[in-house]
Amino acid sequence: MDKELFDDLLQSLSEAKEIAQGKRKASRRIQIEQPDPKAVRERIGLSQSEFARLMRVSIKTLQNWEQHRRNPTGPAAALLKIVSNAPEVALKSLHA
Repeated sequence: MDKELFDDLLQSLSEAKEIAQGKRKASRRIQIEQPDPKAVRERIGLSQSEFARLMRVSIKTLQNWEQHRRNPTGPAAALLKIVSNAPEVALKSLHA
């Protein structure tokens, strides 16, 4: 590794440490909004058991999402976003 690249990496690590310690503000923050599972379920008119079956998760998992004890992650979060943005397409595709 050349010296210039190493110095850039070292500087970045120092800045990251200062940000983590609250000594410096991050240059930008990215906020990712996740749809509310309960609102999505109610909007498309499904019961908890029907929606859990659609999402391929247990009812307990869905209840944890709806009560904000846990958040959907990975493929479940992506599917929830699709169902939120295009419920007709998602329902048609998942029931086929």
